[in-house]
Amino acid sequence: MLTILDLSHNQIGAIDAQHLADALQNNTVTSFFHASIPYIHLHFSIQTLITLNLDFNQIGDIGAQYLADALRTSKTLTELNLYHSQMEDVGAQHLADALQNNTTLTTLYLDYSQIGDVGAQHLAGALQTNTTLTELNLSGNKIGVVGAQHLADALQNNTTLIELNLSENQIVAIGAQRLAEAFKNNTALATSKLHYSEIGAVGAQHLADALQNNTTLTILNLFSNSIGDIGAQHLADALQNNKVTTILFLIYPSAFFHADTDYIKSPRQ
Repeated sequence: MLTILDLSHNQIGAIDAQHLADALQNNTVTSFFHASIPYIHLHFSIQTLITLNLDFNQIGDIGAQYLADALRTSKTLTELNLYHSQMEDVGAQHLADALQNNTTLTTLYLDYSQIGDVGAQHLAGALQTNTTLTELNLSGNKIGVVGAQHLADALQNNTTLIELNLSENQIVAIGAQRLAEAFKNNTALATSKLHYSEIGAVGAQHLADALQNNTTLTILNLFSNSIGDIGAQHLADALQNNKVTTILFLIYPSAFFHADTDYIKSPRQ
């Protein structure tokens, strides 16, 4: 019984993605996938497929559309990995539309693509209604303040997303402020990753203010954000009152603070 299928690093393009999507919809397939290994002959039942890994392929927006069609009817798939799959805003829109109806997918990796604010807006719209997705990875894309605003708006109402990764985007201080406002009201998010997001000391202050009220966030990753001593002080002060958030990662050689103890430990130890 096939439950995990890993086709990463196989130069799979849109046409191959279409064949795979057809398989996901029809449960069984005998197909040739013209990948880096010539004529991979797949003959399997994927009625019970739970995890599909397609990272480092040329899926693109068209391939994403085919996969989105499959997601609309899939009853078993819980994890879809499209890391570094050359997807842009249109592809993100197709997947977001599918998430409006999908009731099984819990983990979606869209990191290191070309998704910008428009794609983030569509995904945020999906988060407004989707009740099963618990982890969304959008790191290494082209999301800026506008995209952060849309995602923050979604977090105000979403009660299922546990982990959101927006690292290596252009969130900057204003985007951090928008997310911080959402953190004050959100009651589900446990992990937020914002490393390499250019938030600076001002952004750190906004997040620190949010930590005063947030009771669910347990991990906040702020590694390499030029927070400086001032930003670090705001976060340290917040941790004196917040007994839920346990770890913040700051730029080396700054420290990360453990909320329940006074000791400071380097993130590289």
